[in-house]
Amino acid sequence: MREKQAISLYYRELFGALVIYVLALYASNFIAEPMPVSTLRNLIIAGPSIPALLMIWAIIRHFQRIDEYVRKWALENMGMAAAVTAGFSLTYGFMESAGYPRLSMFVTWSVLLGSWFVATCLRRWIERSQ
Repeated sequence: MREKQAISLYYRELFGALVIYVLALYASNFIAEPMPVSTLRNLIIAGPSIPALLMIWAIIRHFQRIDEYVRKWALENMGMAAAVTAGFSLTYGFMESAGYPRLSMFVTWSVLLGSWFVATCLRRWIERSQ
Protein backbone atom coordinates (compact mmCIF):
# COMPACT_ATOMS: atom_id res chain seq x y z
CA MET A 1 0.00 0.00 0.00
CA ARG A 2 1.32 3.41 -0.90
CA GLU A 3 2.14 5.85 1.89
CA LYS A 4 -0.52 8.40 0.93
CA GLN A 5 -3.19 5.69 0.76
CA ALA A 6 -2.09 4.31 4.13
CA ILE A 7 -2.25 7.77 5.72
CA SER A 8 -5.66 8.46 4.18
CA LEU A 9 -7.05 5.17 5.47
CA TYR A 10 -5.48 5.81 8.88
CA TYR A 11 -7.11 9.23 9.17
CA ARG A 12 -10.50 7.83 8.19
CA GLU A 13 -10.24 5.04 10.76
CA LEU A 14 -8.83 7.25 13.50
CA PHE A 15 -11.25 10.14 13.06
CA GLY A 16 -14.18 7.75 12.68
CA ALA A 17 -13.23 6.18 16.01
CA LEU A 18 -12.76 9.66 17.49
CA VAL A 19 -16.28 10.68 16.44
CA ILE A 20 -17.71 7.53 18.03
CA TYR A 21 -15.67 8.26 21.16
CA VAL A 22 -16.92 11.85 21.45
CA LEU A 23 -20.53 10.74 20.96
CA ALA A 24 -20.11 8.03 23.60
CA LEU A 25 -18.47 10.53 25.96
CA TYR A 26 -21.33 13.01 25.72
CA ALA A 27 -23.95 10.25 25.93
CA SER A 28 -22.33 8.72 29.02
CA ASN A 29 -22.14 12.10 30.76
CA PHE A 30 -25.75 12.88 29.86
CA ILE A 31 -27.02 9.50 31.07
CA ALA A 32 -24.82 9.17 34.19
CA GLU A 33 -25.14 12.72 35.55
CA PRO A 34 -28.61 12.36 37.12
CA MET A 35 -27.96 8.80 38.35
CA PRO A 36 -27.09 8.03 41.97
CA VAL A 37 -23.61 6.67 42.67
CA SER A 38 -23.68 2.99 41.76
CA THR A 39 -21.84 0.31 39.84
CA LEU A 40 -24.07 0.89 36.82
CA ARG A 41 -23.23 4.61 36.83
CA ASN A 42 -19.51 3.80 37.02
CA LEU A 43 -19.83 1.42 34.07
CA ILE A 44 -21.67 4.07 32.04
CA ILE A 45 -19.01 6.67 32.88
CA ALA A 46 -16.26 4.24 31.83
CA GLY A 47 -18.16 3.35 28.65
CA PRO A 48 -16.24 5.71 26.33
CA SER A 49 -13.15 3.58 26.99
CA ILE A 50 -14.56 1.05 24.53
CA PRO A 51 -14.55 3.45 21.54
CA ALA A 52 -11.10 4.60 22.69
CA LEU A 53 -9.95 1.05 21.96
CA LEU A 54 -11.03 1.64 18.35
CA MET A 55 -8.53 4.52 18.19
CA ILE A 56 -5.79 2.22 19.51
CA TRP A 57 -6.81 -0.37 16.93
CA ALA A 58 -6.55 2.25 14.15
CA ILE A 59 -3.05 3.21 15.30
CA ILE A 60 -1.91 -0.42 15.43
CA ARG A 61 -3.31 -1.06 11.94
CA HIS A 62 -1.51 2.04 10.66
CA PHE A 63 1.81 0.83 12.04
CA GLN A 64 1.25 -2.53 10.35
CA ARG A 65 0.60 -0.84 6.97
CA ILE A 66 3.49 1.63 6.81
CA ASP A 67 6.96 0.75 5.57
CA GLU A 68 9.91 0.06 7.84
CA TYR A 69 11.51 3.49 7.56
CA VAL A 70 8.33 5.40 8.41
CA ARG A 71 7.57 2.94 11.23
CA LYS A 72 11.07 3.39 12.68
CA TRP A 73 10.81 7.17 12.37
CA ALA A 74 7.39 7.28 14.06
CA LEU A 75 8.47 4.96 16.86
CA GLU A 76 11.56 7.10 17.50
CA ASN A 77 9.25 10.11 17.84
CA MET A 78 7.04 8.15 20.20
CA GLY A 79 10.11 7.15 22.24
CA MET A 80 11.14 10.80 22.56
CA ALA A 81 7.60 11.70 23.61
CA ALA A 82 7.62 8.93 26.21
CA ALA A 83 10.91 10.26 27.61
CA VAL A 84 9.50 13.80 27.84
CA THR A 85 6.35 12.46 29.52
CA ALA A 86 8.40 10.41 31.99
CA GLY A 87 10.50 13.46 32.84
CA PHE A 88 7.38 15.57 33.31
CA SER A 89 5.68 12.95 35.48
CA LEU A 90 8.73 12.44 37.65
CA THR A 91 9.33 16.16 38.11
CA TYR A 92 5.69 16.94 38.82
CA GLY A 93 5.57 14.05 41.29
CA PHE A 94 8.22 15.88 43.32
CA MET A 95 6.25 19.12 42.94
CA GLU A 96 3.16 17.44 44.39
CA SER A 97 5.25 16.56 47.44
CA ALA A 98 5.94 20.29 47.75
CA GLY A 99 2.24 21.12 47.82
CA TYR A 100 1.32 21.48 44.14
CA PRO A 101 -2.15 20.15 43.26
CA ARG A 102 -2.58 16.61 42.01
CA LEU A 103 -3.03 16.35 38.26
CA SER A 104 -5.44 14.13 36.40
CA MET A 105 -4.12 11.27 34.30
CA PHE A 106 -5.59 13.14 31.34
CA VAL A 107 -2.71 15.60 31.75
CA THR A 108 -0.17 12.81 31.30
CA TRP A 109 -1.95 11.66 28.14
CA SER A 110 -2.00 15.24 26.84
CA VAL A 111 1.72 15.67 27.53
CA LEU A 112 2.47 12.42 25.67
CA LEU A 113 0.40 13.37 22.62
CA GLY A 114 1.63 16.96 22.63
CA SER A 115 5.29 15.99 22.86
CA TRP A 116 4.81 13.33 20.17
CA PHE A 117 3.30 15.99 17.91
CA VAL A 118 6.12 18.45 18.64
CA ALA A 119 8.81 15.80 18.08
CA THR A 120 7.23 14.81 14.76
CA CYS A 121 6.91 18.42 13.58
CA LEU A 122 10.46 19.34 14.62
CA ARG A 123 12.00 16.30 13.00
CA ARG A 124 10.03 16.85 9.79
CA TRP A 125 11.10 20.51 9.73
CA ILE A 126 14.77 19.58 10.38
CA GLU A 127 14.74 16.92 7.64
CA ARG A 128 13.23 19.33 5.12
CA SER A 129 15.74 22.06 5.91
CA GLN A 130 18.75 19.79 5.35
